[in-house]
Order: sequence, then structure tokens, then C-alpha cells
Amino acid sequence: MQAIQSGDVRYYCFETLSSYNVPHAVITRHGGVSPFPWATLNLGATVGDDLERVKENRRKAFEAVGRDIHAYYDVWQVHSNRVICTHTPRNPEQPHEKADAILTNTPGLTLFMRFADCVPVLLFDPVKKAIGVVHAGWMGTIKQIVALTVEKMISEYNSSPGDIVAAIGPSICQKHYEVGKEVVNEAYISFQSDADIFIRNENGHYLFNLWEANKYLLEKAGVEHIEVSGICTACHLEEWFSHRGEAGKTGRFGVMIGL
Repeated sequence: MQAIQSGDVRYYCFETLSSYNVPHAVITRHGGVSPFPWATLNLGATVGDDLERVKENRRKAFEAVGRDIHAYYDVWQVHSNRVICTHTPRNPEQPHEKADAILTNTPGLTLFMRFADCVPVLLFDPVKKAIGVVHAGWMGTIKQIVALTVEKMISEYNSSPGDIVAAIGPSICQKHYEVGKEVVNEAYISFQSDADIFIRNENGHYLFNLWEANKYLLEKAGVEHIEVSGICTACHLEEWFSHRGEAGKTGRFGVMIGL
């Protein structure tokens, strides 16, 4: 990934997506107006920060990336496997849809989500000109939301999986992501014996590799071009918000993609 500084705001872009000139950004925690524990570019409105500060942070983020703050679509992220398509910006007067993946093929529209350890996955079909963003924590990963999103691109936009470019963004790495036995059981139900690829047992402590699990799902869905950032949010608190790394008292960084 390439780091870009735009005024006070620092964000990252994927080399693969940039090679197609796809507007996108994974925005760090720097350049905002929020105080501790949301310091400083908190883009999440449901973590206790003042709403006016969050609005100013979003304005700064969209301005830094060069996207229209009045032409974006976001959702109420609920750790589901629901995928929605949109052709218009979200009306701020309307309640958010509950979903964890968004797709569009509308030029000028920006898809926007917020993260603090869960896996952001960006998708781009250069042939059918469609894009997507996915939010995959352990629940979304076990529910195989990224595979369902690829299926939705096929049915909605007639995409071919082999054409789709995927990018897995900064999120918590395996060594920092211990899960309980109930999560392990769910993973084995979902992935069968292949769960051994993603779950490591270290003396009774189960560590879940969300990066590899989502890469596996993408490959199983037929996606061949996958870039993994390899950046752990919990390891790099100087740049990223981390729910685990900051004991739940933190903000949310933003991920956006457009056409």
C-alpha cells in the first residue's frame, strides 16, 4: 500500500486498485478534530464522540481524498451477511439500511464504511465497472459475506469472478485476535476442516486469522487478483483505531471507494 498525505489527513491506497485509477482510500486516524480517546480523525458516530466533530472529520476526510461529501452511501453495520446495491447517495434524512456490504456501478458515488479491527474488503470489476466494500469481522467472515458479495456482483452486474480485483485492508492480525471456543465451533461449521488453515491453537488459546479466511473465501469464489495489506490495526495504534488494542474505547477509521 502507498501512504498519501493530503493536508493534515493521511490515508493509504492499494497498488492494484490505483493501477486501474479507482478512487479509494483507507484513512488513518490523523488529521481530525476529536480529542482522546477518539483522537483525532474519528469517523464513527456511534462511539461516544460529539456528532459535530464527527461531521467535521468526515468533511475533512472526503475533501482530502477528493470525493463529494454529498454523494456517498453508508450503512448501519451489524455484522450480518446482508449485501445491498445502491444507485444513489444515502438521503441523510432517512435511516440507515442494516447491511455489511455495499455495491454500486454509479459513477460519482462513493461507498463508505467504518472500521476498528474488522476486515475491510474493497472490490472492483474493471470490465463491468462495478465496485463494492465489505465489512467482515469474525461473524461476517464465518457467514462468508465476502463470497456472498461476489455472488451479488455476478447476479446484479453480470461480473465474472476472474475479472474482479479485491483488496483486503488494515485490520487485526492473527496474533492479536484471540477468540472463544464458541467462535471456533462456528468456524468449523462454516469452513469444515479448512478452518484449520485460519485457526491456531496455542495452549488452549484460539487465534483467528481473518486475513487468510477472507482471502480463502475470495479464491473459492473465483477471484484471482487479491492484494492483502498485511497491516495490523492493533500493532499500529499510531495510525489506526483498534477496538481490541484500545480496550473498546476508541474511534473508527474510514474506508471509501468510488467510480
